Amino acid sequence: MFILVSCWQHTKVKDSVKDRMAETYADAAISVTITTLTDVLAFYIGTSSAFPSVQSFCIYTGTAFVFCYIYNLTFLGAVLALNGRREESNRHWLTFMKVETEPQDFRSRAYNRCCIGGSFDETTGAEFEHPLNGFFRDHYGPFLMHPCIKALVIILYVLYLSSSIYACTRVKEGIDLRNTASDDSYLIPYYDWEEKYFSEYGLRIMVVVTKSIKYWDSSVRADLKKCMESFESSRFVDKKYSESWLRIYEVVASGLSLNLNDRDAFIENLPILFNITPESKWDIIYSTTEIRTSRFYVQTVNVTTALDDKNLLIDLRRRARKCKIPMLVYHPAFIYFDQFIVIVQKTLQTVGIAAGTMLIISLLLIPNPLCSLWVTFAIASVIVGVTGFMAFWDVSLDPISMINLIICIGFSVDFSAHISYAFVSSEEPEVNDKAVDALYRLGYPVVQGALSTILGVVVLSVTATYIFRTFFKIMFLVMAFGAIHGLVFIPVFLTFFGICTEAPQKV
Repeated sequence: MFILVSCWQHTKVKDSVKDRMAETYADAAISVTITTLTDVLAFYIGTSSAFPSVQSFCIYTGTAFVFCYIYNLTFLGAVLALNGRREESNRHWLTFMKVETEPQDFRSRAYNRCCIGGSFDETTGAEFEHPLNGFFRDHYGPFLMHPCIKALVIILYVLYLSSSIYACTRVKEGIDLRNTASDDSYLIPYYDWEEKYFSEYGLRIMVVVTKSIKYWDSSVRADLKKCMESFESSRFVDKKYSESWLRIYEVVASGLSLNLNDRDAFIENLPILFNITPESKWDIIYSTTEIRTSRFYVQTVNVTTALDDKNLLIDLRRRARKCKIPMLVYHPAFIYFDQFIVIVQKTLQTVGIAAGTMLIISLLLIPNPLCSLWVTFAIASVIVGVTGFMAFWDVSLDPISMINLIICIGFSVDFSAHISYAFVSSEEPEVNDKAVDALYRLGYPVVQGALSTILGVVVLSVTATYIFRTFFKIMFLVMAFGAIHGLVFIPVFLTFFGICTEAPQKV
């Protein structure tokens, strides 16, 4: 939206509305199309995530971008055309009444200020430029293009990238269940007290025999015993607190001289076990001819971090796969542990596919391959920065932040793509002049876009919910780093390669 309005303001006021609209769309449509395509594709690629919450978010957000694009090129364009017709007939912006073009001496100062219009810059034929446009052209652009400042920008970028890469290695994985509740929820002190007083002993894990086996076969029981010993040898398990109905049954059978090697005797004498340990009857599903399934329990210890949770699940599942007996391990909390296992892999996969797609779109629509590479480089750089600074801002890598990182992929391309396209499209002969011209034309819209987005989400920073605060933190980082790349790093980097200086020919 800001790009279209800015391009409209650079058109000549005395031209026909048709010509002004044509020039506006010629300058803005490709740039807007590039960023919209990359945003939409980034979100639709996110639907390949293994997390249903991420899939739903990406579907709705990607579709919303499609509608925003259509509305910008149709509805907003129609509003600009109607506004152009209003300007042609010199009508007031609010009342649509015809107004004088020159101040009236017999009118008050307030009237002349609010009800007189039609003036424009006679030297350019366009509207009077906004002070920030002049600032980017006359002050900021030349300042940024000074050789010493370029060297300083490179040093700052190296520091930014190195600190971000280091911080990426410090990002925590996994979701803290405290973060799923409001700050004033009773769940938070509950988990705090559990961690403080009961953290030594963790989850009690079910070990389930998934198929009917011959428990009355001594070799089968030996294999089952080896499986349980394998689980108990894990560094995450305390074998003193394991629970096995079969071990108890074998002790009972030994004391009563029961024959456990006979099927009928094994099954018919199970009620004896249930009388001694009534809870065992909940661990066995059987009929008169077979034991369909059964379960045992192992007690975990010293599992205090998300990394421990992930390693525990990987270790127990690995041991279950090695058993000769068909077994699985289960606990309701495994739904969270499964996320810990795949979160890094799926995040890297989604980001990598999306970045590759951004490169293809940029190559197709930006008339210079090297500048397209710079856009892709900016995307990767912003993602690395956001991910790294998540560690500094105490944000873990979980499905919530993964959603926001996908947002990062979409939004990080916007500012750099706009500046790169403006640089390539500039008719200035020198690279430094091209960079200044790109900043003059799009610096102010970039600032508008970044500030308006930050102001739109800043209210979330004071909410009592982790999800909304995380959304604010990552959106703030994306907008800040995206704007810095678009206004500082990319203009400087583009001047280092003369191949980016070839301007496209206008038809």
